[in-house]
Amino acid sequence: MDNSVYTTLTRMSGLAREMQTIANNIANASSHGYRKEGIIFSEYVAALEDAPSLSMAAGRVRHTSQLQGGVENTGGAFDFAIQGEGFFLVETPDGEALTRAGNFLPNAAGELVNPEGMRLLDAAGAPVFVPPDATEVSLSADGTLSANGQPLAEIGLWAPERPEDVTRRGGLLFGLENPPVPVEGTTLLQRHLEKSNVDPVAEISRMVEVQRAYEMGQSFFDTEDQRIRNVLTTLGR
Repeated sequence: MDNSVYTTLTRMSGLAREMQTIANNIANASSHGYRKEGIIFSEYVAALEDAPSLSMAAGRVRHTSQLQGGVENTGGAFDFAIQGEGFFLVETPDGEALTRAGNFLPNAAGELVNPEGMRLLDAAGAPVFVPPDATEVSLSADGTLSANGQPLAEIGLWAPERPEDVTRRGGLLFGLENPPVPVEGTTLLQRHLEKSNVDPVAEISRMVEVQRAYEMGQSFFDTEDQRIRNVLTTLGR
């Protein structure tokens, strides 16, 4: 196979991954706490014997934007928004995970859980319990959750020890390779949720650019295919 074909193929493979990522971003543009994802292209240089080196662009590295999303007033007593760094820590069937989605409700046992039933963990790593008869639930800016004027728990905010320790487990969840570290100095808002940090207009614009770039690669393959057919036809006469 010609080197130019290899180069174009790796480029198109990366563009296909980017297109999938953009589509996922657009689908989650209204998901509270969603973090936009992107693809980083890197140059791969292959050393060839008795020939110049071959440079190819590969898009294999996923990058998550940590830009703060807008804050929306919901009125829900157990809707919490983070302003600044840090994540909520939730307990999942696959272990602990980080999330920026702060919509919680008490379950039958009085533990705060997200819509998927995953328990919210406090600053000590324990489930957050709200008594069934609790009224006037309030959350202070430092994360202290109270009911009837009495403190119940301190909502924990966490971050990975190293950014590379985080892997996206699902749309709103991030898995950890190592235990997270506490985050201090971040403000929590009650009755608010952080919106997605996706800009739908920018994502659609980028989708058009990626589609055009992919079509250019496909056009090259069509032209190359026709060239090879012409050569074979000519040699076969």
